[in-house]
Amino acid sequence: MTALIALIRRELRIALRVGGGALIGVLFFLAVVVLMPFAIGPDLQLLQRLGPAVLWLGALLASLLTLDRLFMADHDDGSLDLIAMSRTPLELACAAKALAHWLAAGVPLVLATPVLGLLLNLDAAASAAIAATLLVGTPALTFTGMIGAALAVTLHRGGLLMAVLVLPLSIPVLIFGVAAASAAITGPVAFGTPFQILCGLSLASLVIGPFAAAASLRQGLD
Repeated sequence: MTALIALIRRELRIALRVGGGALIGVLFFLAVVVLMPFAIGPDLQLLQRLGPAVLWLGALLASLLTLDRLFMADHDDGSLDLIAMSRTPLELACAAKALAHWLAAGVPLVLATPVLGLLLNLDAAASAAIAATLLVGTPALTFTGMIGAALAVTLHRGGLLMAVLVLPLSIPVLIFGVAAASAAITGPVAFGTPFQILCGLSLASLVIGPFAAAASLRQGLD
């Protein structure tokens, strides 16, 4: 447990320092949401209907933008070999790295949602509902994206491969995240049904992601 806490603290320090990558994701998320009203136009009703999809798509792309740093930097400086050979199970180490990545890159997206919702003509209740869906859905984006990051870490052109692998895995999360957020604003589907499915997807990714990523890293480092 001490080793895992130390690993999480190390990942957070790296992610939050200048050039660590967490700020890049937040700025990208901000840019997507700020530019969307200019692209759509002054139709406030249209902005309100598209608001959940815009926020979720921005969160997905911002998460994908920073996932390549999850294992690549450690692989380049040799830290990944030390983590793989340590007494801590590699599955737990992968889970700790993904948790730190979500805390540094995912939580700021959730916190920024109520403010950015104002740009999309969303009221406080709608913004809170979308923030709730992002809170339970962004861990699924991180833990499924970790699988692609692990597969791409030892391959050339890994960034392109990671995008090809991660995007199909993220589509169910995007669908039910947008469905739950839209249900909270316009209906007619009840908010609870897609929200519960979204929670289930996150829980499944928490279980499957670390084991699949650890298996990929062992195969790639051998």
